[in-house]
Amino acid sequence: MNKENAKDYIVEYWQERSPEFAKLRKQELQSEKQQLWKEEILAKLPSQGPLRILDVGCGAGFFSIILAKEGHIVTGIDITPGMITMAQQLAKEEQIAANFMVMDAENLEFEANTFDVVIARNVTWNLPLPDKAYAEWLRVLKPGGILLNYDAEYAAHRNDPLPEINAHSAVTKELNKKCNAIYSMLEISNYPRPRWDVELLASLGVTCEVDLDVNKRIYPKQDWFYSPAAVFGVKVIKP
Repeated sequence: MNKENAKDYIVEYWQERSPEFAKLRKQELQSEKQQLWKEEILAKLPSQGPLRILDVGCGAGFFSIILAKEGHIVTGIDITPGMITMAQQLAKEEQIAANFMVMDAENLEFEANTFDVVIARNVTWNLPLPDKAYAEWLRVLKPGGILLNYDAEYAAHRNDPLPEINAHSAVTKELNKKCNAIYSMLEISNYPRPRWDVELLASLGVTCEVDLDVNKRIYPKQDWFYSPAAVFGVKVIKP
């Protein structure tokens, strides 16, 4: 399967998952995870604001909503139309203002040097061209701007057992098969991470900080949202 066909497959998968996925994000916003993620992100951002923030692959808007609540000017993008619809609905329920747009993370439609912050969660693992995505994210950052990318080696842990009660229990077997197919079709599934991220960013002319302890702070125990794939963080300050 070529990369464009892979992208179409991925969009179809997330389009099908979007209603169930939005319910999970609503539950996450109503849990302690909202506060934990808020503390996690704000600790890495400058205290002055408001900041112009791009939430890449925003899904149902979890990060967008958290950051908009803090008074930042947030734009959330996702290639899946259903996710953008869900993000708009959830933002309305949470009574926050954010701008949501259907857009490809690998082909941003913004001018260079537009945002103070670019942030992503669980996006890179399912991109056909993650190297191009990283380059685009850096392009739209202002000099001195901050890139925060949170991800995990989900493909490597696809068969690890989950707690009996977990956030993915509502995902059908058919959708699980489709997810595993995504792992198999993407090259990034074979890369050791975050080492790959560090080396790729170096090739783009920037250095990064890697945080391997994110999982310990956000998921210290096997709760509803726990995943056996440990989340890591990558932070870049654009020269």
